Amino acid sequence: MPSESDPADSITSSRGAGRRPPLRRRLLPVVSLLLLAPWAAECSWGGFALDGFLPVVIALGPMYGGAAILIRETSRRLGAGWPAIVLLAAAFGVLQAGLVDQSLFNPGYLDDTQYADTRAAAEASLVPGLGFSLRQAFDYVGNHILLTICAPIVLVESFLGADRLHRPWLGRPGLAVVGVLYLLGSLLVFSSPEGRKNFLVSPLQLTFATVVILALVAAALLPRWRRSRPRRHRRVPPALGVGLLVVLAHLGTDPTPGWAGVGVALALAATVGGLIAYWSAGVNWGQRHVLAAGSASVVSAAAFAYLVPPYSPASPAAALAGDIAVSVITVALVGGAWWRLRGASPAGHVAAG
Repeated sequence: MPSESDPADSITSSRGAGRRPPLRRRLLPVVSLLLLAPWAAECSWGGFALDGFLPVVIALGPMYGGAAILIRETSRRLGAGWPAIVLLAAAFGVLQAGLVDQSLFNPGYLDDTQYADTRAAAEASLVPGLGFSLRQAFDYVGNHILLTICAPIVLVESFLGADRLHRPWLGRPGLAVVGVLYLLGSLLVFSSPEGRKNFLVSPLQLTFATVVILALVAAALLPRWRRSRPRRHRRVPPALGVGLLVVLAHLGTDPTPGWAGVGVALALAATVGGLIAYWSAGVNWGQRHVLAAGSASVVSAAAFAYLVPPYSPASPAAALAGDIAVSVITVALVGGAWWRLRGASPAGHVAAG
């Protein structure tokens, strides 16, 4: 990535204002996010055996990692914080599942995997006229929000110092390179028989997905997310308590099938999201809380990896090796990020963003 200057790159802390970190330091988080996003999206929950990790990261890094970088950079450049990141992540989830691989509208998308038996459960919440399962939409888009975008960004940012936490990493040429990588990666999936599986959405489905994407992007770019608001004195639970709440909500979204299950899942997601939004406005909310909330999805996924099969059949030994590797990587990432924040005060390392 080029090292040219850019107006957004002038955002610095009061210490060392105006100094640009060396190119290596600026590229390290970019490369980390480029690699971590595809791993979290497809491997962290047991979707692939150990020998599939590297091919997944290489093949899907430009698309998943490119999207995570572009979303993170857009939000940080605008000073919009996590509300914009979540909304842009949701837009990416609809774009990815609705228009790129089109898994959202393809009822047979999983028929050639070990998840073919989930088709009947998905069809129990089919949206009339649009031909997609609301349950699958919640799972697909939700997983892209949590695993593909938010968790990788949280983990990478938590390894950075306070002076780099909310700063942009790339100049405009660097963003252009990442944008091209993302477009090429998405085109590869769209044109690949293994990606889109020769399915094509109807004009109505295309219109519906496009409108939803544009609405989410417009909401993410609202000026209200860029307005500075005073932090309030309110009780904030310990960081680990916030993470535990997210894990429990994740557990509660799965048991109930059909429309009732969708209602429960949406209610839990809205409740937890509302609580986190309320707490994050408090003066005692810090990067440890952000890390706990953002990494809880990866921790939950890693724990359940032992209970789910990979997409393609694998020997028990290969599947177990992959699950153990997921646990080791997750512990290293989350534990390392927590250790990196060990010197920060409970409310340190983060403003409301």
